[in-house]
Amino acid sequence: MAARSQTGGYGPRVVTLRPLSESDRQAAEALRVAPGQERFVSSVEESLREAAEHPGAHALCWVVHDGETPVGFVMIADEVDNPDYVPHYLWKLLIDERHQGRGFGTATLDLVVAYFRDRPGVEVLTVHAGQGDGSPIAFYERYGFERTGQVVDGEVELQLPLTSAR
Repeated sequence: MAARSQTGGYGPRVVTLRPLSESDRQAAEALRVAPGQERFVSSVEESLREAAEHPGAHALCWVVHDGETPVGFVMIADEVDNPDYVPHYLWKLLIDERHQGRGFGTATLDLVVAYFRDRPGVEVLTVHAGQGDGSPIAFYERYGFERTGQVVDGEVELQLPLTSAR
């Protein structure tokens, strides 16, 4: 999957999502968010451990690339087996601190939204985000997600109707 990104003075780039493989696992695990964001986004290693602990979530993990450079990580839950959970969910989105503010997060969301739009019967994409200084809530709201009024495990629930997304 590929999307264009306006990367703040660096010109347009093509951002791709590639399935996490053993060959790029070490580079992916080296990705870090900016100081102060750690409480909102777990590391790639922690995310993979969480996915392994919840096999019924059918986690899909991708490394976000700018050309051949890994710049981020995204994990989604697709077709969750447990009816008590949201079936189509943006589980993790991490853009490395060295690459933030250059459009990679938005380009990644564009690709995730495109993925879910291609899934039959998927009408809404859900994400949960913690509150406080450094929270990604404003980023998601700028993209078009709206708060549902629900708080799940201390995190604000936001949803994006896929029929009206960018």
